[in-house]
Amino acid sequence: MIIDGNNPLDGKKLFSKVQDLNKNQDVEKKEDAQKTESDRDKISLSGKAKEISELKGLIDGLPDIRRDKVDALKKAIDAGTYNFDPVKTAQKILEEEF
Repeated sequence: MIIDGNNPLDGKKLFSKVQDLNKNQDVEKKEDAQKTESDRDKISLSGKAKEISELKGLIDGLPDIRRDKVDALKKAIDAGTYNFDPVKTAQKILEEEF
């Protein structure tokens, strides 16, 4: 860094320096924009991550309600043939709570 002391500032010199700095910045920006794909950041998934992603996609595609089970239970209830153990049902409810 050069300190000129009490000498007056030369506006032309300063303007020239600012223009040079701007040109250098423009050149750097152009170089950054022209980087190849290999120079840019990349993300890659491992084989396990890909497999998990595919399985998640398959699971997401499944229906939330299993219609076949619901229909079978409705038929059994309507026909009066649906039997359940209330103690077993209560135990399952408690297991899920704790």
